[in-house]
Amino acid sequence: MKFTITALVFFCLCSLSTLAQTSYSVKGNSVDSVANLKLVNTSVSILNAKDSTLRKFTRAAANGSFNITNLNKGKFILLVTYPGYADYVEHFTLDSIKTTLNVGNINMNLKSRLLNEVLIKGTVAAIKIKGDTTEFNAKAYTIQPNSKVEDLLKQLPGIQVDKDGKITAQGQTVNKVLVDGEEFFGDDPTLVTKNIRGDMVDKVQLYDKKSDQATFTGIDDGEKTKTINIKLKEDKKNGYFGKIDAGIGTDGFYQGQGLYNKFKGKKKFSVYGTFGNTGKTGLGWNDNNKLGTGDGIQFNDDGNAYIDGGGRDGGLDSFSGRYDGQGIPVANTGGVHYDDKWKNDKYALNTNYKVGNLEVDGTRNNKSQQNLPPNPTDPTANTVIDTKSDETFNNSMFRQKLDATYTVKLDTTTTLKVSVDGTLKNSDTHSTYNAESRRLDSTMLNTNDRTLTNKVDQQLFNASAFLTKKLKKTGRTLSLNVTAGATESKARGFLKSDLETFDLQGQPASSQITDQLKTDNTKTSRFNTNLTYTEPLTKALSLVLNYGFGLNNSNADRRSFNNTGTVGNPNYTLLDTTFSNHYIFNQTSNQGGLNFNYKKGKSNLRFGTRITNVNYKQEDEISGNSASRSFTNWSPQANYSYKFSTYSSLNIGYYGNQTQPTIDQLQPIRVNTDPTNIVLGNPDLKPSFTNGFFGYYNLYKVISDQSVWLNGNYNFTTNPIVSNVVTDNEGKSTIQAVNLSGQRQSNYNFGLDLSRKLSFIGMNINGRLNTGGNIYYSMQNNELNKTKSNNYSGTIGLSKYKEKKYSIFLNGGPNYTVGQSSLQPDRNNNGYGFSADYYINFYLPGKIQISSDGQYQYKAASQSFSTDFRQTILNASITKAFFKSENLKLVLRGNDLLNQNSGFTRSASSTSYTENRYTTIRRYYMLSVVWDFSGMGGGAPAKK
Repeated sequence: MKFTITALVFFCLCSLSTLAQTSYSVKGNSVDSVANLKLVNTSVSILNAKDSTLRKFTRAAANGSFNITNLNKGKFILLVTYPGYADYVEHFTLDSIKTTLNVGNINMNLKSRLLNEVLIKGTVAAIKIKGDTTEFNAKAYTIQPNSKVEDLLKQLPGIQVDKDGKITAQGQTVNKVLVDGEEFFGDDPTLVTKNIRGDMVDKVQLYDKKSDQATFTGIDDGEKTKTINIKLKEDKKNGYFGKIDAGIGTDGFYQGQGLYNKFKGKKKFSVYGTFGNTGKTGLGWNDNNKLGTGDGIQFNDDGNAYIDGGGRDGGLDSFSGRYDGQGIPVANTGGVHYDDKWKNDKYALNTNYKVGNLEVDGTRNNKSQQNLPPNPTDPTANTVIDTKSDETFNNSMFRQKLDATYTVKLDTTTTLKVSVDGTLKNSDTHSTYNAESRRLDSTMLNTNDRTLTNKVDQQLFNASAFLTKKLKKTGRTLSLNVTAGATESKARGFLKSDLETFDLQGQPASSQITDQLKTDNTKTSRFNTNLTYTEPLTKALSLVLNYGFGLNNSNADRRSFNNTGTVGNPNYTLLDTTFSNHYIFNQTSNQGGLNFNYKKGKSNLRFGTRITNVNYKQEDEISGNSASRSFTNWSPQANYSYKFSTYSSLNIGYYGNQTQPTIDQLQPIRVNTDPTNIVLGNPDLKPSFTNGFFGYYNLYKVISDQSVWLNGNYNFTTNPIVSNVVTDNEGKSTIQAVNLSGQRQSNYNFGLDLSRKLSFIGMNINGRLNTGGNIYYSMQNNELNKTKSNNYSGTIGLSKYKEKKYSIFLNGGPNYTVGQSSLQPDRNNNGYGFSADYYINFYLPGKIQISSDGQYQYKAASQSFSTDFRQTILNASITKAFFKSENLKLVLRGNDLLNQNSGFTRSASSTSYTENRYTTIRRYYMLSVVWDFSGMGGGAPAKK
């Protein structure tokens, strides 16, 4: 025991001695970002991150280098300044794992390049460069009372905001807006930009947000999201603000919205609610759950397969819960958000609850023409099928979701992030179809009357844990990601169908009546792990090694029961084994990946591969049939990027993906909801392989507010899996997937975006050129059909904004489409088009504001469509504000003033065309009252 105590004391003394001898330091070089000149005597300061007090100070040597030693471990701020240059600021931490910060070359930017004279107001610097982050100081811009974050963003150089709130920064779309670095409801950036007040903002930060894995390891994995972070003023983090908007309109239209936010230090609480029938379905209804998003059984990118509990439950249609502009919607949604950090940010919690109900009623009227190749063995065979259908639908869904993310820093090198979410969905679908098809000579081919009803109850649960550990050697890390999920879906519906076919003289030939009860009980579960290890082989070269294991199990019991009763007394007890199945599906997968990352100077090269081995077994409990399959997916990848400067970079890459046939293609689940289209399986299908190439170049110049965004991609697929559609003389089609071993499908896309500020008139101008096309193969009545299509488009946009004066946005341009097939070379879908949209907003005396927006579409006639299509949609509003703060407003809106929103779409290929007309929201007028309220406390809140 004495020996143990003595040894322990000795060990502690040695540890203290070692710590005492540890020297923490910061070094780097200060250079001009353009001329590459060494900036002698640059001022370099080390500040305490906690209170910004000065710890160490030095000046750069004649070669621009600096080295600050004898620091203690802790959290610090590096501040580098030079007369006439923008400040460089970087937060960093020194500890036993990272004893030295080597920032390399710090590219200092002249303020004259960055700001121009108009961007400097007094002594407040409008822009600072902090590493890869551009930071705008809100104090340098005009912020009117009760204006929103959106109004502030419109004043920032390089940032544009359109009428819908979509944000473009430095030529790229901003997909994420954070508040103090945290998600705010997570899925709708406009919730921040249109509702948080501009005078609450201290800083606006613009940067490319890396993935959690890349942020942790410091090794770029290519996943980046253009992000804006809104940093609030300290004295605005203690109080509340909100908005109430209620309106009533003509023709029974109405809408309302309420939003309440309360901040207290790092705590944020928000609640909102919306209701109405104007097409607004909430602040963020489009949450997509990661488990079960397709139809039937499918493979995802890693080769893992699953059975979907949604989509077409029991062979019947179900409702996705989204409004696509077709029909008249009635929506009621709400949500609650809460997030907090405590114990010096050691713990963090972010949680959301959303609930909503959406009901959509409407009609659809479709006209389509299918062109079949001539049959050399039967000259009398029909080559054209004209189909007309009318549909009436009533769909509804009730949905609620709860999610939470908890993060804890276990120590200075270990972090655990746990996320869970659960969703309950109840949908009800009612549809009635009446369709008829005719031959080229107008004789009747077939008629089909169908009624479908379906009720679906779903429960979904997902959980994940992400554990990260920084090891002793700088750059050596270990991380473990574990995900699990489960879905349970119960569906019950009825199919009533009457299919009649006619002979060549148009006389009745056969009749097929279906009256069935369909049930679908599906359960799925998944468990996946991914272990990642990073090792710095040299200062420039790193290794990323990962291994993953997955289990996926599904149990889908789908049954059809025929009606053996009488009219008024149905009895659905007779099992139809042809359209019933009970599949039990079990799958295991092993995935390994080896990637290298080479980063030196401004260059970054990533290359490697991922290999996945998948084994599955499927059994049908009803028929006794079983199927098993084992395959290996190989996915090579490479990427090279070069960063010319903070605002200019080049990125090119390659990827390869092996695509396995889906189980629906190998052994499809029989459905009879549409007896005119029958799907057959092909167990002899082989996988296809896709090679893809992509690249982009971006350039942004702050002085002229000029941006260039050039991007393109090209891929081709060998041994593609395509559909062979065989249509008989009764208009029934049999569809089967086949491989085309001697053919290669391909597609491409190329785009160029240019934007510049015309300083002499203070207006932004942008131009966009796009072209894309593909070569696609299919089989029509066992004959190979090669389809080529290309489209070309160009637009020019003009915009100008002046705070509390006016806002103008104009955009428009032509397009041209070329399409042709090998089976029908005399027929094409070539045609011109033109589209334009605008938004104007003017402030008048008396606190009156007028605005208008609109869209124009034109599609010329083509061989597929004998008439052209023109549509002009105009909307307008008049707003009267009250009180000095203008926080109370009366708004009169007019929607579709010309009443031209006819609800019309059409599409065409070389072998078919379709026109679709549907009920939609048309002209109405609405009077609304909008009240913005707030109560902000003064002073910084007490620290936890």
